[in-house]
Amino acid sequence: METIRIPATVKGKTYKAAWKQCVGTGRIGLALQKEYLEALEFVQEEIGFSYIRGHGLLSDDVGIYREDRLENEIKPFYNFTYVDRIFDSFLDLKIRPFVELGFMPKKLASGDQTLFYWQANTTPPKDYSKWAELIKAVVKHFISRYGLEEVRQWPFEVWNEPNLRGFWKDADMQEYFKLYKVTAHAIKEVDSGLKVGGPAICGGADHWLTAFLDFCHKEQVPVDFVTRHAYTSSRPVKFFPHLIYQDIYENDHMINELRTVREIIDNSPFSGLPFHITEFNTSWSPWNPIHDTVFNAAYLARILSEAPDYVDTLSYWTFSDVFEENDVPRSLFHGGFGLVALNNIPKPTFHLFSFFAKMGDEELYRDKNLLVTRRKDGSIALAAWNPVYFGPTAATAEPPVVPKPKELEILIPFPKEEAFLKKQTINEDYGNPLKTWMQMGRPRFPSKAMVETVRQAARPHFSTYRLQTGGDGNLRLRLSLGKNEVTLVEITEINDETGTYIGLDDRMIGY
Repeated sequence: METIRIPATVKGKTYKAAWKQCVGTGRIGLALQKEYLEALEFVQEEIGFSYIRGHGLLSDDVGIYREDRLENEIKPFYNFTYVDRIFDSFLDLKIRPFVELGFMPKKLASGDQTLFYWQANTTPPKDYSKWAELIKAVVKHFISRYGLEEVRQWPFEVWNEPNLRGFWKDADMQEYFKLYKVTAHAIKEVDSGLKVGGPAICGGADHWLTAFLDFCHKEQVPVDFVTRHAYTSSRPVKFFPHLIYQDIYENDHMINELRTVREIIDNSPFSGLPFHITEFNTSWSPWNPIHDTVFNAAYLARILSEAPDYVDTLSYWTFSDVFEENDVPRSLFHGGFGLVALNNIPKPTFHLFSFFAKMGDEELYRDKNLLVTRRKDGSIALAAWNPVYFGPTAATAEPPVVPKPKELEILIPFPKEEAFLKKQTINEDYGNPLKTWMQMGRPRFPSKAMVETVRQAARPHFSTYRLQTGGDGNLRLRLSLGKNEVTLVEITEINDETGTYIGLDDRMIGY
């Protein structure tokens, strides 16, 4: 058993919940769907993200850019019917847009290259002056509808993963820099207080960051923040028509990447610039079943704990499985990115985020498997986790490897002789709706009764108890963390009023 002693007198450092700043979504046109909004409302009630980021603001399904022909003249028409409805819904749920400017409206596109089931056009504009006018019209409309002080709080990110050929024609760096320059100047022309940044690249292309920052410095192009994406999956190990399986790097792989990017920024002419991870997860595929597992939650816990050392935003991709990059989802569980599965069923990673949402803002202790915090009211909140790697080597081992529980004894200074503890746990047996769905025979389109059963299986294990301090003034909290377990423990003082009940005798009710 590992013993961990929490210092009694040292004031903890501030714990910055960067993971709570933003969450991802599929294309924002999906926000016109009932289930999408129900899932977002549920997520906001339980976790409460500050911003939401998604693709397709300027794609044709949102319908902003249109053209009218008047005799021999073609005039742009900007239609804000849908985007107003979408952004109104976001703000009603107390979540602001992290505005991704893309993809290209077809009537403004220079080519016919598209991406995804919903055919996002990923070519540069055929007329940069019309693109600039579109950007200015959109930003002016947002200010008109929501007010300048509100919109100044919205980050404007230019495009998505331009270092990939599918997301930007030929992955042309210089063409992207041109797009960024035109877009940034258009935004600042509307109001210099608006925030703009990029380049929203995926991992493995950090030379883009150096080149991008050098370009902005030399060309005097505004840049208020840097964005990047982070995933920890390697190339596909096995690929099937509806599924993909991949190796997953150790979770310190992502932490090291974030540290490296922070150093790149701080060694550039823009030292100290805010750094936003606008997408992160394990796998980058919406068909990888890892996203539905308890392992996904236990694995990402360390990243939620340590990544705030290097980033200002750590945006999980995505909040819901209402998502259609490859196609309309073909089953209840299908490897989707979402914290919430279809039919508003919380996955294990949802509970990871809800547990971390209960952390305090003073960090008392942290290691690879534990985060201990203190809240403003003096109560203690801690999370502990035990990821067990599942990859191809472990999956094919004969006989199967049976991991031992991780045993912890945590000594926590406490000002009273006794404390009330509330404990919530997810593991292979609790808070694991995937397991129940598999036991049902993996019904693709389950009945309402089946859905309710799976939703019941999604609940964490819940327990409460009292714990006395020892002679040293410490609570001795013992945890036995099973395979892929994540546990939240909340510790509060007891205001015991038992003695105020005259004639109280708990033996009379069996206690």
